[in-house]
Amino acid sequence: MDLNRTDLADFAYFLAIAKHRSFRKAALEMNVTPSALSHAMTALEERRGVRLLNRTTRSVTLTAAGEDLFAAIAGPLEQVAEASENLNRYRDAPAGRVRINVLEDAVSLLLEPVMPIFVDRYPDVQIDIAVNNHMIDVIGNGFDAGIRYGGTVPEDMVAQRLSSEIRWIAAASPDYLERFGAPAHPRDLADHRCIGIRLGNDQLYKWEFERGDETVEIATPGPATVDESHAAIGFGRAGVGVIYGAEPVFSADLQSGALVRVLPEWSSMGEGFHVYYSGRRQVPTALRLLIDLIREVRPLDL
Repeated sequence: MDLNRTDLADFAYFLAIAKHRSFRKAALEMNVTPSALSHAMTALEERRGVRLLNRTTRSVTLTAAGEDLFAAIAGPLEQVAEASENLNRYRDAPAGRVRINVLEDAVSLLLEPVMPIFVDRYPDVQIDIAVNNHMIDVIGNGFDAGIRYGGTVPEDMVAQRLSSEIRWIAAASPDYLERFGAPAHPRDLADHRCIGIRLGNDQLYKWEFERGDETVEIATPGPATVDESHAAIGFGRAGVGVIYGAEPVFSADLQSGALVRVLPEWSSMGEGFHVYYSGRRQVPTALRLLIDLIREVRPLDL
């Protein structure tokens, strides 16, 4: 049976499903609906007269024929995709699409200052941004890259620094401090209402403070725990408790007086933002342009 254009398109869909073992995740990567993928796979199986996928409501697995097809076409189709991406270098205007998974804080601190310039400079480039504070397998979930604080970047990824180190501080609202007073030492936080931080790996974060050579880690008690900065800031403004986070995230509220820094002699320096991606794939044009612009604009220094 001859190979046709429909087969090539469906093979690309099949490859995405085989990599993710999920119609939903494959659909995100291919920018189509899960229903469209399902119809395409059904049509491919009917044309070829062989079942490639075992589907249930909870999982997708490959049949023996599907495993053979995946092994045969994965490398060649990835080479075709790289060749297509290479053609963008010869265009008068850059083009392409990139999917990135971004930590919430990086949106306001890195991307908001850069994206107005980016969309004007590269109107034919598309950036698909997913905001997610949880630690996920970025490549395995169909993304080209991730942006995280440096200390959380997976070791098997290629990483580029996008900002200088970032200071972490504690803050509270004037109303809270009027009611409960200000802690004089990080250990005093044990007697305060603190808004806990749940990390992307679901662990509770111990607040870190440094003053000269003295280092303190505090397991913070309190009425609430959050896993994203905007919730913490909202609770802080409302006087729910003391909050902790990256100083640049708090800067607008500190300047307006909605928040007041507590323990001003104490802080902690942490690694800045890094972009990371697989070293086994060619860097998409759109991703390279975005990285270059962030490093050019330097919204958080570098």
